[in-house]
Amino acid sequence: MKVLGLDTATLTAGIAVIDDGRVLAEARHDSSNRSSDLLVAVDDVCRRAGVAPTALDAIAIGAGPGSFTGLRIGMATAKGIAFAAHRPLWAVSSLAALAHDAITVLADQPPLPPDDGVIVAVLDARRGEVYAGCYRAGAPLDDERVIAPGELAAWVRTLAGERPTWFAGDALAAHPEVLAPLAEQWLAISTPSGTGVAQLALAGKRVDVLTAGVPTYIRPSEAETKYPDGVPGALRRR
Repeated sequence: MKVLGLDTATLTAGIAVIDDGRVLAEARHDSSNRSSDLLVAVDDVCRRAGVAPTALDAIAIGAGPGSFTGLRIGMATAKGIAFAAHRPLWAVSSLAALAHDAITVLADQPPLPPDDGVIVAVLDARRGEVYAGCYRAGAPLDDERVIAPGELAAWVRTLAGERPTWFAGDALAAHPEVLAPLAEQWLAISTPSGTGVAQLALAGKRVDVLTAGVPTYIRPSEAETKYPDGVPGALRRR
């Protein structure tokens, strides 16, 4: 089954085309310019994979949490491709996809991680916070959340206990001083890959969210925080 995986939760978009467990082509794309050339990058990956959009069996999107603008662009792009190709759209957690990538990295680094090891995916959430998800054998140990970097170690400790624990994500680079005590456990993988998104979606429930799919933000937007009663001067909803 050929699946296009896409993640835009961070400023580095992950794009890949897989055929079951085999990666046909993948790329990391600087999406700091947002949607200007994301479709061009997706098209390039499809071309290198030798797979036309109409030959895909499904589209998989990392639904977040992450950059609000990036997630909206990613969801809209994935929906557009899925609509045009008449294919289902599957959504997975961007943090879970990052944890999946981390497991792949650990599998290539002997000794292999023990079965009871814990992976913590942590992405910079701006505003002095991080998005965090804690996983064991691919399953979440608690709800994903947004927390202060200084609270991360204690939260993970309550979930992981004495189990071996590894961290992954760009939060270390964003908060190096606060997260320095965890640096030795931090893997050299900072953003979710398109491959991780596609593989996780393929192994999951494969629920089609083409019409109902929305990004997972976890926290309210800055506008919602500043203006809980609505932006002054804006038209009220009827």
